[in-house]
Amino acid sequence: MSAYEKLYEGKAKIVYQTDDPDVLLVCFKDDATAFNAQKRGQIVGKGEMNCKISTRLFQLLQAAGMPTHFIDSPAAAQMRVWRVDIVPIEAIVRNIAAGSLCRQTGLPLGKVLPRPLVEFCYKNDALGDPLLTRDRLQMLELAAPEQIQTMENYCLQINEILGDFFNECGITLVDFKLEFGIVPPTAGPTSPFAAGTLLLADEISPDTCRLWQQSEDDPQKRVLDKDRFRQNLPDVEAAYQQVLDRVTGH
Repeated sequence: MSAYEKLYEGKAKIVYQTDDPDVLLVCFKDDATAFNAQKRGQIVGKGEMNCKISTRLFQLLQAAGMPTHFIDSPAAAQMRVWRVDIVPIEAIVRNIAAGSLCRQTGLPLGKVLPRPLVEFCYKNDALGDPLLTRDRLQMLELAAPEQIQTMENYCLQINEILGDFFNECGITLVDFKLEFGIVPPTAGPTSPFAAGTLLLADEISPDTCRLWQQSEDDPQKRVLDKDRFRQNLPDVEAAYQQVLDRVTGH
């Protein structure tokens, strides 16, 4: 890995170039952040667990026909992916009121929404990742209208697939964040996707999902995601491990 050029280092992952210009190597880190990186720490083993969980969920989605950047996982905390240009939009899908939705609307924690809610935020740490309306998305030209519609359609499809799968694992999918990327015009013959294709990217893990254990009624004990880190709850590593065990063992 040291022979590869580092292209980018974020809060949770490092991205390297590989010998194939169409393929990148993503290395998952144990570093943990919350509240727009105002809180920092480490979750021991998080990188390996998130990589394995994401691998399983990407494989599940690909089997259902969802186009993703995932190729394979050559090592415990490493993932090979197709190169994409990340769209600077975070798509959030909500099934149950929690987090910022409760703070911004006054809805009580745990209220089941009448239908899945898809929201878009500007992926910009300096601005605090603000929630954007459709008009603002178009004004900022962060994505073409048809790409925004495709992202929303994909979000709802992914929500249905993952919601059913997690339910079979005894876990409720409360909400989750997705990122998408566009295959660049420089894509070579190795890539199976045409330039301009929109792909699901980033990761799907307890870092990016709210996951509640169905067999536990206690509001704190049921949490199986990064909210344990955010809220200074104990047994963060054990919660991630439980998700890994259920997802990969199902």
